[in-house]
Amino acid sequence: MKRYAIYFAPPAGPLMQAAAEWLGWDVEAGRAVAQPPIAGLTDATAAPRKYGFHATLKAPFRLAEGVQPDDLTEALGAEAAHLPPVMLQGVRIEALAGRFLALRPEGDDSALRNLCAEVVIRFEPFRAALTTEEIARRNLSALSPRQQELTAQFGYPYVLEEFRFHMTLTGDLPAPELARLGAEAQAWFGPHLTRPFVIGQICLYGEDQAGRFHLLSRHTLSG
Repeated sequence: MKRYAIYFAPPAGPLMQAAAEWLGWDVEAGRAVAQPPIAGLTDATAAPRKYGFHATLKAPFRLAEGVQPDDLTEALGAEAAHLPPVMLQGVRIEALAGRFLALRPEGDDSALRNLCAEVVIRFEPFRAALTTEEIARRNLSALSPRQQELTAQFGYPYVLEEFRFHMTLTGDLPAPELARLGAEAQAWFGPHLTRPFVIGQICLYGEDQAGRFHLLSRHTLSG
């Protein structure tokens, strides 16, 4: 694998299956799947498709020198064993930043923020430093000073107080498409959005040589 990421993904079941079909990529099976016949969906999901359905905890990174994939998997299992699950009031479909559709938490998400911060900090030793090319792709000039600091420290700007939990459903869309596909997404995902919504696992994803992400392992939060 070229890179690894620590994500949240729901357990195997109806929501994961619905999301795989919506995006056109099944991260568990590692294969493309047919999308529902919704106008414009294939183009709208092109950007998030390669990542598969997930919420980012620690963004994709290359392994630090001397770190093996098994080291990361073992450490993730140990970390999950002492982290408690997080119960959210629910999740709902939102137009995040007015640009793209995502599933976002309802109610108090402070415990979830703490979980993400713990994962980001704990697994920083496993991450190789950003290359010059990777830094250039971060487009630092578009970030706030604090986000630039976080990128320098953790390789990603949207962590700690900048973290916004979300499960991406589309790329950037114009306002009319956001509204139209938002209604389609509500109809497609609505039956599978349980209340409460439990964050009960953390997952290791890996990026193959073609740039597609695969779900490599699940680790139950049992602290």
